[in-house]
Amino acid sequence: MTAIDDLTRLHHMQDAAIEALGFMSGKTREDLAKDRMLVLAVVKDLEIIGEAVGRISAECRGRHAEIPWAVMIGMRNRLTHAYFSIDLDIVWGTVRNDLVPLVEQLERVIQEESEGES
Repeated sequence: MTAIDDLTRLHHMQDAAIEALGFMSGKTREDLAKDRMLVLAVVKDLEIIGEAVGRISAECRGRHAEIPWAVMIGMRNRLTHAYFSIDLDIVWGTVRNDLVPLVEQLERVIQEESEGES
């Protein structure tokens, strides 16, 4: 893959994370459990993040080893292939605890990768 492809995927990840955070803004764990559309929307964004990771070059992932790439791919696989047994506590925890730091990390990675393009 080229760096521009990596940048595109990094932006996809960032956009999906920000969108999931927006969907969950002001929501409680109980809200998530009661709202099937909210679950589907947030799960779709988490799947997008994992799918984008899988398309980012090994070189780019290697340059930014502090990001839990494999964990995100694993979550995507679980959400996609075990859709019938999604643990909403894990979805909730991911959105509440992991997405804000991920967005911040991606901002830095996007900046570094963009500078590498120049």
